[in-house]
Amino acid sequence: MIHSTPLVLVGAQKGNNSTMSNSHSSAPAIYTQVDVTAAANHSRSAAHTATEQTELLREVLAAQDRTNEILEELCNLLATSHKQRQQELHQWKTANPRLAHSCREAAESLSRVQVEYLERLTDEVNESGEEMAYGEFVMNEFVDKYGPRLAHLNGVIQVLAQLGSSPQGN
Repeated sequence: MIHSTPLVLVGAQKGNNSTMSNSHSSAPAIYTQVDVTAAANHSRSAAHTATEQTELLREVLAAQDRTNEILEELCNLLATSHKQRQQELHQWKTANPRLAHSCREAAESLSRVQVEYLERLTDEVNESGEEMAYGEFVMNEFVDKYGPRLAHLNGVIQVLAQLGSSPQGN
């Protein structure tokens, strides 16, 4: 009859960097011990392993149930927050109908400006794309010239569009 020391699988949760060590210390609950013994103890060991696996699966299921509960709470929180913002926006539009209309017109005007700006931007990219690919200075100049303006313009358009959106969705 051959006897050997039980092996404990110790591994990281990410990747395949699992290692085995001869250790009798208690392993974390999600790991199991592998007992390498002679065939005489096989049936008893198999029953013990099946029980351990069943318990491990129950623990995994309980953890998954808790994760689902947390996700439901998060979704409810986000939905409540979104609904509150929508109500506040609707109240603002109701209190400032003329300004809301002006915001909508301004967003439309800036959208046309944005289209022209994007045309100039794409023309420059098409003309100097190769230099940008190989020259860091040209690329930095391009980003410095168009990046902040485009980001700010997009932000202003987004705010104006939201404040000027029609109240049909509310």
